[in-house]
Amino acid sequence: MSKIEVNTVAPQCGTTLTLGESGDTVTLGSGASQSGFGRTGTVNWETSIKTSTFTAASGEGYFIDTNSGGFTVNLPAGSAGDIVAFKDYRNTFDTGGLIVAPNGTDKIGGINANVTFSTESQSVTLIFTDSTRGWLDIHDSTSAATGNAFIVATGGTITTSGNCKIHTFTGPGTFTVTATAACAANNVMSHLVVAGGGGGSTFGGGGAGGFREVKSPVTPYTASPLDGYPSAPNRITVSAQAYPITVGGGGAGGPGGTCGASNGNPSIFSTITSTAGGGGNQDVPSHVAKPGGSGGGGQNPSASGGAGNTPPVSPPQGNNGGTGIGGTGCSAGGGGGGATAAGTNASPGGPGTSGNGGAGATTNITGSPVAYAGGGGGGGDNRSPGVAGGSGGTGGGGAGGAGTSTPGGTAGTTNRGGGGGGAGFGLPLSPMYAVGATGGSGIVIIRYKFQ
Repeated sequence: MSKIEVNTVAPQCGTTLTLGESGDTVTLGSGASQSGFGRTGTVNWETSIKTSTFTAASGEGYFIDTNSGGFTVNLPAGSAGDIVAFKDYRNTFDTGGLIVAPNGTDKIGGINANVTFSTESQSVTLIFTDSTRGWLDIHDSTSAATGNAFIVATGGTITTSGNCKIHTFTGPGTFTVTATAACAANNVMSHLVVAGGGGGSTFGGGGAGGFREVKSPVTPYTASPLDGYPSAPNRITVSAQAYPITVGGGGAGGPGGTCGASNGNPSIFSTITSTAGGGGNQDVPSHVAKPGGSGGGGQNPSASGGAGNTPPVSPPQGNNGGTGIGGTGCSAGGGGGGATAAGTNASPGGPGTSGNGGAGATTNITGSPVAYAGGGGGGGDNRSPGVAGGSGGTGGGGAGGAGTSTPGGTAGTTNRGGGGGGAGFGLPLSPMYAVGATGGSGIVIIRYKFQ
């Protein structure tokens, strides 16, 4: 390799000097610096990630990681043409802001004060102009130049569990997807949709609201036995749009002598509708209970409880209500159906027993085990020999009463979709038929991987 030692290189003629030929690389020796060329508005980006307070140097760009908390960058003493730049490395400026402090009496944007950058994915370039304006922002971007590995969404009450976000809707709302994931599997939502439970009547317990769940394979948690993922129609693959959410309220309780209790109301997320729980036994003389996600409980031996899983879906969204019994001093209602079990029938005898509400289903979709959609217990009879009310099914089912108060029975649990308990029948007969308890409202929960 040849070596040329000179102090000055000048063109032989004209005013243009060319170093190297097309395709060549011209470099400075290690430790050498240049002057006279001027700066082109660029910086040299440091590859080490900054995680704590430091002093910046002119001509340098820094990747800033505020994941563990915000910190301060001290600017160098400014000279005209100095340049520094910063980039939000982990997209956490919104939770851990970057504070940029001027040196001495230097200014930022004409003011001698600190500046905080607090926008997610922000990148900023500052150039020092003069003592009047100081450091000026000549480039500020909040664009994240990357494909979305995961979806971005808003709506409901948002919590996290591991690498998953959970959106919980306890009333009407909107689940809005602002960006979808590049990987198709991450666009399939885990979800739980529970309808409002049916109200209890004098005797029959209310049926639980329909229970429908899908667990996406990419969201690790323990689902209920009713995970519908294997059936493609149950899956929801989201796109960038708004999804209105309907959360069904519980049905009103009613007396069984002339009319039955009301059904609950359905809950809806996209293509998934969970059917309302059926009300307890209704019109005389049959005292037939109402169908629904789970059926309500009946009153007498000639009429069964209401049909569950109506309309039918797979896996079933609920079960049938139980049958009641009639007789002086030993009338008793059937239990309302639950997500995983039918309501039990009332049993005759002296004094006999009221039906219990069917069991609901337990899922860890929120990060901890919670049971939903239990049936309401059947109402009893406080006349001699007397029948106690049935117990509510696990998952928010209300217990049945024994006719000692009105309204009787226990209401289904709010946002669990449990059926209301039957009121029970008794003395004094004022009113003749006690009003049953209301069903519990439903819930919609959406879970997906966000990191």
